[in-house]
Amino acid sequence: MYLEDISARTVRRLGHGILTSPGMKRERGFIQHGDVSVLEHSFMVAVLCVAIARHLPGKWDFSSLVRGALLHDYFLYDWHIKDPARPAHAIHHAAAALRNAQRDFHLNSTEENMIASHMFPLGGEWPGNKQSAVLWVADKVCAARETVVGRLPRKWQGGIHPKI
Repeated sequence: MYLEDISARTVRRLGHGILTSPGMKRERGFIQHGDVSVLEHSFMVAVLCVAIARHLPGKWDFSSLVRGALLHDYFLYDWHIKDPARPAHAIHHAAAALRNAQRDFHLNSTEENMIASHMFPLGGEWPGNKQSAVLWVADKVCAARETVVGRLPRKWQGGIHPKI
């Protein structure tokens, strides 16, 4: 899809520093949904965020949109391994992602709200800006797609993730 290619190039350009960081390299080794890594998931969420924003009116902060989307699941652990220090991953991982992102990157208030609110209403803050609202939608769409596609026979899956 042409728009997805343009959006992926935008994510690579605006998110280069994050995509090449040691933490994001670690995310390649953690599975998010189905057989999709956390890095692949975050990349596709960012691509969908850019594609959605391009179809909506108004001025957009694409840099914050991309950065917040790439870092929304920057929790840096394998959530499939049970750990009493990390109960209820769905509720608490946004806070862990925000702490890690604040430690490793300089974030603005838009990016912080995007990360903190992406699991609303399960946990975290209210999506307080339009970038956060778009991330909330894109994350749910990608998670659903990855979960369903991961359960389909491989011959039906196709390539849902472009090369990062």
